[in-house]
Amino acid sequence: MPKETAVPLHAIISDSRDDILKEWIKAQLDDTSRSQAVPDASIKASSTEFFKLFERAISNGNISDIDRSEWEEVRHMLSDLSASRATQGSTPSETARFIFSMKQPLFARLTKDKSGPDAGAAVWELSLLLDKLGLYTTETFQKTRESIIKRQQKEMMEMSTPVIKVWDGLLAVPLIGTLDSARTQIVMETLLQKIIDTGSKLAILDITGVPTVDTQTAQHLMKTVSATRLMGAECIISGIRPQIAQTIVHLGIDINDIVTKASMADAIKEALARGGWTFEKQAENN
Repeated sequence: MPKETAVPLHAIISDSRDDILKEWIKAQLDDTSRSQAVPDASIKASSTEFFKLFERAISNGNISDIDRSEWEEVRHMLSDLSASRATQGSTPSETARFIFSMKQPLFARLTKDKSGPDAGAAVWELSLLLDKLGLYTTETFQKTRESIIKRQQKEMMEMSTPVIKVWDGLLAVPLIGTLDSARTQIVMETLLQKIIDTGSKLAILDITGVPTVDTQTAQHLMKTVSATRLMGAECIISGIRPQIAQTIVHLGIDINDIVTKASMADAIKEALARGGWTFEKQAENN
């Protein structure tokens, strides 16, 4: 059951609403440790909105369980605030101080003209409530930041593995850097979608920029080739340097059914020849 404070908290806050809000906003604006990522106008607007929702929530008498329905609007507001500040570049501690800076003006009103165990109990209960809200804000902030980081990592991997249309029916994927499971998945998804979009029947996987080829890297390449074949297309692997060729032989990796070329240029010539294209060097004029 939710616990009700012995001191009429809602009544006290309602009576001093303007003063508490004014002091709380001032405390945030005067905080010398805060960054300038969040504009003053945003702090004022967020504080005013939160205080209104906070006052409405505590009017139900529940100041112990923020998971109950009366705190739903407060939780949504804090989630939006945390997400916004995460994208603005604020730190978790700066975001949590939005809640914790509210303690001083609230405690001052609770203890004004009051003393004894009732006032002490009210301050303690309110402190626990604000701690829960501050922790909720920090947890939401961290989840948002992690989501942003994951999205940025995915975007960077997508940018680092472009699928290029070289010719009608011919795609090329220049791979640079380490080819791990996550990146292989993105390469595969992007390549397969491009095959569907363009109706291509040939794709060149260029590993010139892949520093080393081990068993795991080779397996990732085989998976991509297999997935491409299931879509009705074939792969040519280019960029097979002497060191990579020796490594593949040493590891005993079977790529006999895959066309390999030393360079991208050789792979393009092979692919165009398969498509029925022929090229001749134009004679130089004397």
